[in-house]
Amino acid sequence: QVQLVESGGGLVPAGGSLRLSCKASGNIFSINTMGWYRQPPGKQRELVALITSGGSTDYADSVKNQFTISRNNAKNTLYLQMNSLKPEDTAEYYCYAADNSRAYWGQGTQVTVSS
Repeated sequence: QVQLVESGGGLVPAGGSLRLSCKASGNIFSINTMGWYRQPPGKQRELVALITSGGSTDYADSVKNQFTISRNNAKNTLYLQMNSLKPEDTAEYYCYAADNSRAYWGQGTQVTVSS
């Protein structure tokens, strides 16, 4: 089992920045991929960014060159640096981790970008 706890969400004006964190605990050595998803109000959950254990990254087209995903393996923590935030980035952001058998999700952290 893997537990994921997000932090760092909040209210920010358009053009501002936030850094989300996700602390992993439990059987973390089984994790191969981690990432962030988001669910805007009234919409489906969507991929934001992924990072593999080897450090390869993948981003949704909508956040390329705006968001940066990274992980600190020594701290068992995943990050999402979000810059130049726009009102359309408003969403509940979820941390994601996967091993060879299943996916794990955090409880979510709300990001609200005011215009």
